[in-house]
Amino acid sequence: MKETSNPEKFHYEEVQKKTANGMSVLIFNTLLILAGIALFTYGLIIIINNNEIILGTTLIIIGSIYSFAIGPVLYVGLKIIKPNEALVLTLFGKYVGTIKKEGFYYVNPFCTGVNPAQGSTTQNQTQAVTTVIEGANYNFNLPSLGSKKISLKVSTLNNDKQKVNDQLGNPIMIGIVVVWKVVNTAKAVFNVDNYKEFLSIQCDSALRNIVRLYPYDAYGSDCEKSLHGSSQEIAVKLKDEIQSKVEIAGLEIQEARITNLYYAPEIAAAMLQRQQASAVVDAKQLIVQGAVGMVEMALAKLNEAEIVKLDEERKAAMVSNLLVVLCGNRDTQPIINSGSLY
Repeated sequence: MKETSNPEKFHYEEVQKKTANGMSVLIFNTLLILAGIALFTYGLIIIINNNEIILGTTLIIIGSIYSFAIGPVLYVGLKIIKPNEALVLTLFGKYVGTIKKEGFYYVNPFCTGVNPAQGSTTQNQTQAVTTVIEGANYNFNLPSLGSKKISLKVSTLNNDKQKVNDQLGNPIMIGIVVVWKVVNTAKAVFNVDNYKEFLSIQCDSALRNIVRLYPYDAYGSDCEKSLHGSSQEIAVKLKDEIQSKVEIAGLEIQEARITNLYYAPEIAAAMLQRQQASAVVDAKQLIVQGAVGMVEMALAKLNEAEIVKLDEERKAAMVSNLLVVLCGNRDTQPIINSGSLY
């Protein structure tokens, strides 16, 4: 544990706990318990056969104290750590270290493991139990018992969708998935009340901070980036924002992605109409640009080949007719002129 001069800063740092070989302690303690039972039995035999009450009582007391009191208590200090697991230990309220390496260990039997996220009811940590009472179904959420050990595996947090206003004030529904893991067990246990709930709340806060800086779509906005069109850039900023908030809890954010993104139901229909109108305008602009280019090409070819000479009035009529044909929404009906040009 490192102390800092600034009381506002959290000063818990991870310390590797020194341990003994669990298998050696298990075998040695078992042999001593068997020896204690033998002394207890031998003391009874001495009292019954030889009437040596003092010697027999002494042997019974020694054997019983170790076999039935001290020996079983020592078994409590045996700990099994699996890969990607950690056990944070405290002794009478004081942090004494963390066991992170897999194996079979022995520690002080009075050391207790600490895991504030044990039995957490958030993020799918509950078990749903359905009970049928008089034909009606009742659902109960029972918190899982969990374990005092802390998982160091990569985990996924899938926050529920929430309604957030974008840069333009439009309400949108958005959800994210965050890939994270614990890297500092001391900070995760002692710096925050429950690191899983802390992560979930900070993800919501960071999501709101990022979403309000960008519009849902870049249409009608001076911002070049948008939530819909710049998902990769938004994901990087979202990851950095969450990491800065959960650093105090000893967590590492490996990835943050937007999983759900759409307009809120109350404005979804209006926004769909706006998108449709925008698509129609863009299509019309493309059609007009192409039609003007074709008219210019037609006039240039006619002048170059000197097929017919047109005055300005006839050129204007020709341009008008070509634009009507090329830009019209319906097929035009051709009219054949069988008379003279004028």
